[in-house]
Amino acid sequence: MNVNLLAPFQTIPYFTIEGFKQISGIENPEYARIHLHRWAKAGHVLPLKRGVYMTRRFYEQHSADYLFSPTVSAILVPQSYVSLEFILQQNNILTEVTYPITCVTTKNTRKIVNDIGTFWYRHLRDDLYHGFTISEYHGISVAQATLPKALFDYLYLRPISVTYRRLKIDLAGELRLNLEEFSNTDRLEFARLVEASSSLKMKDILLNFRRHIWQL
Repeated sequence: MNVNLLAPFQTIPYFTIEGFKQISGIENPEYARIHLHRWAKAGHVLPLKRGVYMTRRFYEQHSADYLFSPTVSAILVPQSYVSLEFILQQNNILTEVTYPITCVTTKNTRKIVNDIGTFWYRHLRDDLYHGFTISEYHGISVAQATLPKALFDYLYLRPISVTYRRLKIDLAGELRLNLEEFSNTDRLEFARLVEASSSLKMKDILLNFRRHIWQL
């Protein structure tokens, strides 16, 4: 196996089997798949999803980068943004458990597991698909929720009974959310998201937070 055929792909986040065929000059699709399958078994390439690969060299050089995992999530499901537990943990709102890469999409809920890690995609209705910033990493557009939107998504998609939303219960304490350090700007943005959602559940949660931790 001539691994030199992988050289053109070692500086980019991913390549497809079609791209490999074009650059390598291997026209036979089955022959191309055999090459990639053998290289995957040998550890030279990492299959991300069907027909999509990353070279081991790119992984080793960039896996510690801040945007590496979010970029892989965007490659797997382009119509998605990183949110929920992943963003909350990065901001020390959730600190007890190490979470997989968690994302939001308007497509169906799904889980994708590959050699990079576990990627969860939660469905959110179209009118709530906003509240993220976009960065570029090696030519890939990477969308990540703002901190208030990540908190909104997390609470909106999490089943929370009416009992726990009552004012006498400290909901943030029950859920072990470290929200005391939320800036005033982030609190106001979270409130704006709640009001725009017209969700009774989220309005109850906002009132609870204001009663126990965000006295204004």
